Amino acid sequence: MRVQLIAQEVWNGLRRNLSVVVSVVLVTFISLSFVGAAILLQMQITQMKGFWYDRAQVGIYFCGPVDATATCSQTAATAEQVDAVRAVLESVAIAPYVADVEFEDRELAYQHFMEQFGGTSSAEFASPETMNEALWVRPTAPQDADLIREATSALPGVLEVRDQRALLEPIFQVLSTASLVAIGIAVLMLVAAVLLISTTIRLSAFSRKRELGIMRLVGASNRFIQTPFIIEGIVAALVGAVLAAGAVVATVHFLLQGYVAPMLQTIAIVGLDDALVVAPVLLGIGVLFAGVAAAVAIRRYLRI
Repeated sequence: MRVQLIAQEVWNGLRRNLSVVVSVVLVTFISLSFVGAAILLQMQITQMKGFWYDRAQVGIYFCGPVDATATCSQTAATAEQVDAVRAVLESVAIAPYVADVEFEDRELAYQHFMEQFGGTSSAEFASPETMNEALWVRPTAPQDADLIREATSALPGVLEVRDQRALLEPIFQVLSTASLVAIGIAVLMLVAAVLLISTTIRLSAFSRKRELGIMRLVGASNRFIQTPFIIEGIVAALVGAVLAAGAVVATVHFLLQGYVAPMLQTIAIVGLDDALVVAPVLLGIGVLFAGVAAAVAIRRYLRI
């Protein structure tokens, strides 16, 4: 099998169907860009979960003078009740699951409130007297928060036990939904790319119908006849995959790390190392889909 002759056939096929080849490149580029975005988004979710869950605390809020619940009767929690909660956290059964405990009095709670909501309408009605005292507990492991909540939520003087992870879950759910949407769009675009590759091979085969007939008459093997068409589809898809991989790496390097990361220094942002892991995956997916599309097209259209 002469490599030069096959290369010439591939070049002629690409040149004759240039517009369709460009369409394959663009569709592959867009679809694999969505795939890359979905993978990076999942990486980002994993990093954020690891970052924030390790720092998530359990807030044990004590009763205030206006709170009326099963454990509160419009009476502020006493120092003895606060000490009783501390004693539970320091007990032999619970202490191994508690890494650190900090007490927040009303003055400190008011300062934190004003730092977050100062200038809003809620801040106009806030005062130290309206704040609740709290114990902020950092679990040894994120999953230990449930045990701490169960051990303290029913104690006298406790208004509410709030796990900060519950505030993070809706954010992660939105990000996961966005990732699934990106994957869905990517699948549809990959299907379109497969159909375009098949169309490209079909057009190329019909444009060279006479040449293929002559090649069969002179004894050319099926492998020799089919190889240029397979390479045409793979080349077109590979170009789109390379562009998608380059776009993913450039986006992470220049946009996420160069612009977003300096503004959000408290959030772990996916980096260039992550993008370099995704890039070969995109190339592999592009070549795989192109090979499958070419094989299907050959079995269907090259019986001429």
